[in-house]
Amino acid sequence: MRFNDLLQETYTSLSANKTRSGLTMLGIVIGIMSVIVMLSIGQGAQQSIQSSIEGLGSNLLTILPGVVQPGRGIVSSGRGSAETLTNDDVELIRNTDGVALVSPEITRRFQVTSDTGNNTNTSVTGGSEVYAEVHNLEIADGNFFSDENARNIGRQAVLGATVASDLFPDDSPLGHTIRINGTSFKVIGVLAEKGGFGFSGPDDMVIVPLSTMQKILSGSDSLSSIAVNVADKDRMTELQTTITEKLMIAHDVEEADFSILSQQDILGTLSSVITTFTMFLASIAGISLLVGGIGIMNMMLTTVTERTREIGLRKAIGATGADISAQFLAESVALTAIGGIVGIALGWLICFAVTSTGLLATQVSLLSVLLGVGVSGGIGIV
Repeated sequence: MRFNDLLQETYTSLSANKTRSGLTMLGIVIGIMSVIVMLSIGQGAQQSIQSSIEGLGSNLLTILPGVVQPGRGIVSSGRGSAETLTNDDVELIRNTDGVALVSPEITRRFQVTSDTGNNTNTSVTGGSEVYAEVHNLEIADGNFFSDENARNIGRQAVLGATVASDLFPDDSPLGHTIRINGTSFKVIGVLAEKGGFGFSGPDDMVIVPLSTMQKILSGSDSLSSIAVNVADKDRMTELQTTITEKLMIAHDVEEADFSILSQQDILGTLSSVITTFTMFLASIAGISLLVGGIGIMNMMLTTVTERTREIGLRKAIGATGADISAQFLAESVALTAIGGIVGIALGWLICFAVTSTGLLATQVSLLSVLLGVGVSGGIGIV
């Protein structure tokens, strides 16, 4: 059978049963679309998290009170309390060779009210004058507070981009007053929009001097964390070990009552979780693809059974078994190819729509497209 005749016969057969052909393709369209969308969303989420963490500083070590245990998070250790980091530890770390900057921090959640009457519940962080530099944050408007403000219980505040828009939607926050836990603060700066993940990104926070947080807002000298900016990225592991040894000696403990996490540790853990979640979603989509493929196989088998007279007639006028097999194979491959193209197009459009909403920047990868095309083509051939 000539190739042109094969194409003509395939077109005639499929167009003669439009409803059956459409329903047969529907399963493969949904399956391929699902695979592309699920993989793209998972890869987009992974890239978003990676960018957010790297944007906070690649040479960053974060010291937390308590011990991080798999599956249990941060738990108390040593002296029976997770409040194990103090200002003395900051000086000890600052005097360590290879450490560029140290930012002691206390974070609490408060209701914040502006002098315009708007309010929001957000994270309030007490930090030093180097907080923005350590965390790679930029000031969009105004200034960050000074070392003098940080040491002298200053009443200055720097707002994240989201908090600024919530409290002052129609005006510049600079010069205005906000109240945190009954204490007034003057807004002197607004951070540039950073983006992030979860509910603790730099956009959704207020930064005040550490001394003010300790003496007035939290009433505690214990630190929530200590951020350490390392001068040489290649010495991250070395300094992590050195700081651990110094703090254990200072705390007089045999087992660390604190944890030190690097950005690579956090990124690796989150990436592993996202990868597992993406594969889970892809597996579900793959089941849809498999079901669609089985539907095509069953439909083609039914088609062969229904057309036994046509097959007999073709054999009677000289068609060989290879000619007949080629005809049905061409019909099956045509169905899966068209379904694959439609599925890829719909998957791309859905990913584009998700990205356009601003919720998540999806990434349509070549792998997901090749997977969809390969599976659809394979099912057609089988």
